[in-house]
Amino acid sequence: MGCTLVIDTSYGSTVGVVGHEPIIETDSRTHVEKLQGNIAQAIEQSGNTPQDIDTIIVGTGPAPFTGLRAGIITAKALAFATGATLIGQNILEPQAQWNLARRAENGTSDDNATPHVLTLAVNDARRKQLYFELCDVSSDTDHDGVIVPLIAMDIDYPASIVDRVNRAVTEYAAGHGHDAATIIVDVVGHGAGKYATVLQGIERLGDIVDESVLDQRDDWSIFAAQAERGHEARPDAPIEPLYLRRPDAEVPSPLKHVLNHAGAERTA
Repeated sequence: MGCTLVIDTSYGSTVGVVGHEPIIETDSRTHVEKLQGNIAQAIEQSGNTPQDIDTIIVGTGPAPFTGLRAGIITAKALAFATGATLIGQNILEPQAQWNLARRAENGTSDDNATPHVLTLAVNDARRKQLYFELCDVSSDTDHDGVIVPLIAMDIDYPASIVDRVNRAVTEYAAGHGHDAATIIVDVVGHGAGKYATVLQGIERLGDIVDESVLDQRDDWSIFAAQAERGHEARPDAPIEPLYLRRPDAEVPSPLKHVLNHAGAERTA
């Protein structure tokens, strides 16, 4: 019987076989160097061999590019070598699923007696910015558990994110017949604690949780389940890194003159 391997390098690295404890590296300076060894160790500890892997789920970010790219390239190479099905999954939307599970476990789940919970899923983008997405989780019978983005995945400064979230919550409440006072926004993901002081400006702020769904050693399969659900809906979806930031390098305008030739004009 095959197994599912998860590889994510969106923040440090997490590798593991679903159903077994993952190996988590939080040091972003060394996680790439340890990645291949950790994959081999995780497979061995699960009692499997590389030939037993039939599915590989890789985190596509959003995250800083270098570490993210290393994880995706490794996953693609391993899938090619083993013949496993490769599935990509962004790391923000499963945060919303895990947040509701976290609240249910803590006895603060979204039900008729409590406010409606939205999740501001974040990841540290460095340079004083956050990757983020404001998510609702559908409870509709036909679409139960489906992520509904209220602000699409983006990168911004925390103060600007606060303003955008406050506007989005007001619009959401008006459009769905909610009193804004019945809505709570939890901030979940790496970087939430780093910018907690600024994020306090969210008008309907609930919890600030500086953790990822992939940090949960006992129940991180939510990430895999979300990925498999998305793959069923879009089996041909491309697996590319979500960087979201504009390239640092730009073509100068105009280009410098060389050997008496006229300077070239920028065309892009």
